[in-house]
Amino acid sequence: MAGRRRGRGSNVQQQQTPRNQRGGSRRALREPAAFAKSTGCESEVPHEKLTLAQARRGTPAHRPVRVYADGIFDLFHSGHARALMQAKNVFPNTYLIVGVCSDELTHKFKGYTVMTENERYEALRHCRYVDEVVRDAPWTLSAEFLKKHKIDFVAHDDIPYTSAGSHDVYKHIKEAGMFVATQRTEGISTSDLITRIVRDYDIYVRRNLQRGYTARELNVGFINEKKYRLQEQVDKMKETVRTVEEKSKHFVYRVEEKSQDLIHKWEEKSREFIGNFLELFGPDGAWHAIQERSGRMLQALSPYSSPRGSPSSSPTRRRSVSPDFSASASASASASASASPSSLSPPSSPSSPKKTTRSSLKAASTLSEHVQ
Repeated sequence: MAGRRRGRGSNVQQQQTPRNQRGGSRRALREPAAFAKSTGCESEVPHEKLTLAQARRGTPAHRPVRVYADGIFDLFHSGHARALMQAKNVFPNTYLIVGVCSDELTHKFKGYTVMTENERYEALRHCRYVDEVVRDAPWTLSAEFLKKHKIDFVAHDDIPYTSAGSHDVYKHIKEAGMFVATQRTEGISTSDLITRIVRDYDIYVRRNLQRGYTARELNVGFINEKKYRLQEQVDKMKETVRTVEEKSKHFVYRVEEKSQDLIHKWEEKSREFIGNFLELFGPDGAWHAIQERSGRMLQALSPYSSPRGSPSSSPTRRRSVSPDFSASASASASASASASPSSLSPPSSPSSPKKTTRSSLKAASTLSEHVQ
């Protein structure tokens, strides 16, 4: 199987090689397309007239079909490239010649261009579908020009092209059976690109001023330059405010998330705390059990106190008092009771310790005399 695949691939390569050599497509893919010589096509291969049917069948085998496409190609874009791709693939074996009009003819019959003619020439040379570029191409194709470059067919879109006092500059080509129609790409054209630039002129002026171009290079006056500079500063401030606003919104959102998480955790912890408190200090909690146990331990460790007025449980005997001591004591008590209030000494105060000491000494001496 592998041998068959290799053999099949080699056959395809052998079949494609002559076509690449004849059409020059391999060269067009590897390096820029060549410029046409001022003398025209100098090929020695006989160039007989072809019909569309013959060209579509791929004949003649000894040379490619020479197809010519012309245009201004200002601001070369994808619509130009697609038109050239259609012209390149209109026949099995095609040699595509592209004519580019000069600035003089373009400014005269169509209008001013953005790119110069040399820039437009180089843009076409680096398109992969182009085999040859004709500089300073004529605005209207003549029989002499077609014969000079040995052109078989002319490719262009089928819409009548009104210019240079003619309703359709390709009318005589269509009548001669040498016209091949291509399709226009909608939504893209040089005029559309220029319209975008003109519509958004202020934006592009500010863009180029920001990139280092001077107001003189942009043909902008002093007042407009200051206006654009001010607008640029205002836009920067707006962008800064917008950025700060977005960051603040993000910060507030994060704070809200964190606060919600904290509230949720606090609620969980508060429930847990309340439950633990009730388990500890509730009516059936452990704190009451601890208090009861501590009270029992204190009762077990400390003796009961005797009530007031009860006889002393001490086994010590009272010392008997003699009758003489009791009589003298009663006599002294009656004498003190009969004494007048003025004769009684006032109670000793803490401020007179000497008086208190003297009275106590007298009482002690009197008591000792009675006892004796």
